[in-house]
Amino acid sequence: MAKRQVTTAVSALVLTILTLTGCTSTVGGRAVSIYEDPFQVAGLPTTSGPSGPRTGVPDSGLTAVGATGDEYDKLALNAIDDIQSYWQSEYSKDFHGTFAPVPKFYSWDAKQTQDGQFCQQTTLHLVNAAYCRLDNSIGWDRGVLLPTMTKAFGKMSVVMVLAHEYGHAVQTMAELVTGRTPVIVKEQQADCFAGAFMRHVAEGAAQHFTINTADGLNKVLAATVAIRDADTSDPDSVHGSAFERVTAVQIGFTDGPKGCAAIDMNDITHRRNNLPQSYGSDSDHGELSVSQHNLVELSKAMSSIMPVSTEPAYDFRGAKLGCPDATDTEPVTYCPATNTIGTDVAALAARAKANTDDQADFPTHIGGDYNAYIVFISRYTLAVQNNLHQQLSGAKTGLRASCLSGVITAKLASPTRTVANGDIALSPGDLDKAVSGLLTDGLAASDIAGNTVPSGFSRVDAFRAGVLGNQQTCESRYE
Repeated sequence: MAKRQVTTAVSALVLTILTLTGCTSTVGGRAVSIYEDPFQVAGLPTTSGPSGPRTGVPDSGLTAVGATGDEYDKLALNAIDDIQSYWQSEYSKDFHGTFAPVPKFYSWDAKQTQDGQFCQQTTLHLVNAAYCRLDNSIGWDRGVLLPTMTKAFGKMSVVMVLAHEYGHAVQTMAELVTGRTPVIVKEQQADCFAGAFMRHVAEGAAQHFTINTADGLNKVLAATVAIRDADTSDPDSVHGSAFERVTAVQIGFTDGPKGCAAIDMNDITHRRNNLPQSYGSDSDHGELSVSQHNLVELSKAMSSIMPVSTEPAYDFRGAKLGCPDATDTEPVTYCPATNTIGTDVAALAARAKANTDDQADFPTHIGGDYNAYIVFISRYTLAVQNNLHQQLSGAKTGLRASCLSGVITAKLASPTRTVANGDIALSPGDLDKAVSGLLTDGLAASDIAGNTVPSGFSRVDAFRAGVLGNQQTCESRYE
């Protein structure tokens, strides 16, 4: 977050969530609302079973140039086999022409000293996985990248990455992109195609892999968040922010390949225009200390953005309120009986600690100030629900809190707000911090007892609905 003086003016929100995700999906050939059950994930049941390679299934017969047959090559080739089988079945449903499998694969070890070639570049120290349009091939680093991703997010994150790379082959085959297509469009479409394939796996239709829609899908999304553009104003940023990448994956998971084909620069620009894209002269790069003063400023902003007839009181002496009709949810608690929000400022500030250390591995959690501020905002949204005499416990309460927090978050970027209504504003990267927190502990999507749905996908989807919609979006979704 940032002080109002350093915030870049952005246009008012005009895009509704329905234009991005759709509101129906197909389960067993039947069109169903993906919002009819808060315990479902885009129409699928929330499951907590295994995630990863299936046991007792023969390895794929596919081969790769340079492969040694180690566990990571087997993992990659089994993933490619399932991905190709999916597209063999699905391609003709949405695209013209005949599906042609990618003909060649490459494997290398970025730790080795010997030099190899992939896509006309050396594989020496090449920690990457990629699709090469020059010869219609896919390659991966089995020595550093795949083990690192597996360690951080599990084996399904490797499957996700390869589904993304295969998505590039599909968009090329379907002539969805050309040499003049912006790279960000190509990357967002590939993320979306990967999401479509992950739904196929979640439905139990993949030969070599399975994934549950709770922690399994959460980890896959967390991997997408980790490989994000930390600064979208950087000219080298081509994959999109974490918020944008997760949006693309969720479009694919919910709407399938047809939804992915609809992603173009107009779509991306339309979404981006609503939110800050540059840190401008902010030397702190959007990091604002969590203090009582700044929380008071944020409370003013929340009150102006989403006013209620009975404003909650704020107690900054701690979050242990001993509330008779709620559970303490440290570091911030909302007590309906007294209409009070209690905050342990020091504990909330600790939650805001940024990931500043250099890491050889992918960060499993994006730290920063908005990890804290979004929790504070979510407790205010419980007060909003209390004012509206809505249920304050249960799955819909938590998801409604996440959604309403998204509405407030987006409005913090509005240029029509004045300093008098809270000297605090949204910064680039704040959405990514919120998404990361929603995927990890989901406290910002919890009810007055701190309970939330097990699906990070659903928690993030609710937040995104609010960011791209309005208060009515949240009310109608989780009535």
